[in-house]
Amino acid sequence: MSKITVADGTEIYYKDWGTGQPIVFHHGWPLSGDDWDGQMMFFLNKGFRVIAHDRRGHGRSSQTADGHDMDTYAADVAELARVLDLKDAIHVGHSTGGGEVIRYVAKYGQGRVAKAVLISAVTPLMVQTEANPDGIPMAIFDEIREGTATKRPQYFQDFTLPFYGYNREGATISQGIRDNWWRQGMMGGIKAHYDCIKAFSETDFTEDLKSVDVPVLVLHGEDDQIVPFPLTGARAVKLLKDGKLISYPGFPHGMPATEAATINADLLAFINS
Repeated sequence: MSKITVADGTEIYYKDWGTGQPIVFHHGWPLSGDDWDGQMMFFLNKGFRVIAHDRRGHGRSSQTADGHDMDTYAADVAELARVLDLKDAIHVGHSTGGGEVIRYVAKYGQGRVAKAVLISAVTPLMVQTEANPDGIPMAIFDEIREGTATKRPQYFQDFTLPFYGYNREGATISQGIRDNWWRQGMMGGIKAHYDCIKAFSETDFTEDLKSVDVPVLVLHGEDDQIVPFPLTGARAVKLLKDGKLISYPGFPHGMPATEAATINADLLAFINS
């Protein structure tokens, strides 16, 4: 297996296939690089070099007790980009991975990043605060913490229903997609998953979004039950210097899996533009 070892000894697993312009995929909570299978195959067959890593504590990377914060996540990506000598790269992040992307691009992307994509991303800020009164109450994230800490196997099974919009009337449910989400989640470390909830819900990405100079595409489903579109995608694009928004009526949070053909086509058009 391909791994790098970062400064604190953590091993970061990654997949690196093909040649050409690199596209780096950043997965959501509590998943792994495998969540990008539909995109990795598509873009590999289009002649791109495709890379997906497992965030520390997730998937096949080290199950560390520490370092589960956006600054460390971004530093891990920077080390991966250095080791793989990635230049002119497109970084694509889903959900928590969108936060990781914008923090990485803002802090480390100068000279290495061509474009970025935020899909169903947690940017600019999820949690309700005095400055963000329309945010999600902390009690909701406390419920996610409680479920993750005390009944993770069943909680993760249940979480797939709103994640993919499978709780909507008339939804066509793929048991394989649900099982694959659960498989990825249970590969990771419970401590990492618990700590990451704070990272994705309480990190404020406002200044990161404002500072990024490269073109950024924001893709968001309007029926996202996990990361609500009005709170995130609709706001994030207004903070970007060179941002473009595509929103999709009826699409769920996990739309890269359930709506891969649409998402892949829009990604390809943006990359080639």
